[in-house]
Amino acid sequence: MEKEEFYQVMNEFVPQITEEQKEKFYNYMNLLLDWNNRINLTAITEPNEIILKHFIDSMTILKEIKDNSKIVDVGTGAGFPGIPLKISNETLDILLLDSLNKRINFLNEVIEKLDLKNINSIHFRVEEAGQNKQYRETFDVATSRAVAPLNILVEYLLPLVKVGGICICMKGPDIEAEVESSKRAIEVLGGKVEKIENFALVNTDIKRTIVIVKKIKETPNKYPRKAGTPSKEPL
Repeated sequence: MEKEEFYQVMNEFVPQITEEQKEKFYNYMNLLLDWNNRINLTAITEPNEIILKHFIDSMTILKEIKDNSKIVDVGTGAGFPGIPLKISNETLDILLLDSLNKRINFLNEVIEKLDLKNINSIHFRVEEAGQNKQYRETFDVATSRAVAPLNILVEYLLPLVKVGGICICMKGPDIEAEVESSKRAIEVLGGKVEKIENFALVNTDIKRTIVIVKKIKETPNKYPRKAGTPSKEPL
């Protein structure tokens, strides 16, 4: 997709976007497509689909995040939602966390080429990060997109968030049963469901759900459990 056409499409979805932001998103898309020829980063390779299902989708949680927030993006993959959040709001301090080092290599190049500040990526299992004093209960916001069922996801996210912070769980439609089956895990880990928002991506019928879990008390020290246990033995 040529730059001018890309800019027009972005303008349709986010009219308030600046020229500098559009250029960063355009360069990000081209890096993603280039690297995707070498390593599997995304099954979505059509530019219009990347704009909608990666960029715009990631930006749907911006309204839930305060300026200057410290954020961890768990299982970030190719940088979603973390990098679109950073491009959209430069005040955010973001840590991109992923368990595959080849993805970290890609993210580091994106950060360098786009000249993004106060954003870093680390190669880490989330269960280990949650037990690491450098990261445990230090973030205002923990978020994740399409990583795990909610009862597993909250064991990944809540240990990383400080009391008073939030987890933003980005999910698909029809998650009522998933939320219900997660109530015990959320309570045990020190959280409380604060908000569930169902919506469609702008100008589409693609359904999405955002589940906001507020951290109301410290997470017991034994959580998260060792790597692999949360997914094998959900709370």
